[in-house]
Amino acid sequence: MAQTTLEARTQILDDLAAALDQLGLAVACLSEAFEQLAVDSADRLEADLYRPVQRAYGRGKRTHAQFAKRFGLPGDTFEPPSSVPSSQGVKDLVQRMAAALADADRRIAELQDSMMPIEAGDAELRRGLSEVREQLEKVPAAAGQFLRTLGR
Repeated sequence: MAQTTLEARTQILDDLAAALDQLGLAVACLSEAFEQLAVDSADRLEADLYRPVQRAYGRGKRTHAQFAKRFGLPGDTFEPPSSVPSSQGVKDLVQRMAAALADADRRIAELQDSMMPIEAGDAELRRGLSEVREQLEKVPAAAGQFLRTLGR
């Protein structure tokens, strides 16, 4: 059965929202980890991990909202989880963040590979999806480096 353009656009928004939920979780994990660190380590976490993830999250939310608005579809409000268990240590939080990022990136990649952004989307949507993934590109390696040097 053929999918209508409206159904495809709704699916694009739903798929992007699922990825953004994972990015929101990543932001919450990093926020909690930041609170547990000493100043120097917290500064490194902020510069190397939090900022790129927050930028990707913001770009993704903007992409979602603008795409919905351009086509008269209902948007969504994205709020990161209010908290993650503070009983988790920094290492666990950074690892959880990395897993959430991997899931978000996979979801966006699958959306891009689906051809829906070409068939039912537009250039602005495609650019926004690419920019989100570009922001996240170096974060996994930075997370590994951060964990290797944590406590030194």
